[in-house]
Amino acid sequence: MKRNIILIDESRCDGCGQCATACAEGALQIINGKARLVSETYCDGLGACLGTCPRDAIRIEERDVAAFDGQAVAQHLGQAIPAPAPVAAPVPTVPRHAGCPGLAVHDFGARPATAPAGVAGAATAVSELRQWPVQLHLVPAQAPLWQGASLLLAADCVPFALPDFHARLLAGHRLAIACPKLDNREANLEKLTAILRQNDIRELTVARMEVPCCSGLTRLAEQAMAAAGKTIPLREVIITLHGELPNPL
Repeated sequence: MKRNIILIDESRCDGCGQCATACAEGALQIINGKARLVSETYCDGLGACLGTCPRDAIRIEERDVAAFDGQAVAQHLGQAIPAPAPVAAPVPTVPRHAGCPGLAVHDFGARPATAPAGVAGAATAVSELRQWPVQLHLVPAQAPLWQGASLLLAADCVPFALPDFHARLLAGHRLAIACPKLDNREANLEKLTAILRQNDIRELTVARMEVPCCSGLTRLAEQAMAAAGKTIPLREVIITLHGELPNPL
């Protein structure tokens, strides 16, 4: 069957093992200094390992492979657990947890236009978030969710300052958030460059605070675009400390 599955570029892999730690299915192991896919049936294709690779050596591709087998994964993980010591009452064994489920990539697609009936403040209650994760250093460099996307690169503080962030800025966008002051700038530049270079990003919006240090996010976007060799429509949105938008959208 044709489905999404990871592909490892061994020439880029340095064997750090972060991908294996992030894979909750135990589909990855470090063998002879390189990350290897133990079995195609163990890989669910969601890409929890992508955002953890510092070398961008992993990507998702669609190809003909065996179907994901959750039962085989459970057996595979169970075999890695030593048998429990004998006790008076049976103790159920639980498959080991090999990584953080919060790193798994999820594509939510389009969000519903209205909130569920009976929800207070229904007009503002709908989340416009279309994917997970959202931190720039965690999102995959290449994934189907980026294709033809309008990318919103937002400073960490923006959603807290702008009261209608979801409806005003996030709607219709894929999201990556970063702090130009506190984050690793070189790592963010490398990741954003890879996203722009390897995917068909339709437009890029930078939402930042009015404080001077936050302008670094716009410079990051400009440098990443230049490094990627792409000409993408770029818009800068500046939010005041009082949560206002002095420049019209």
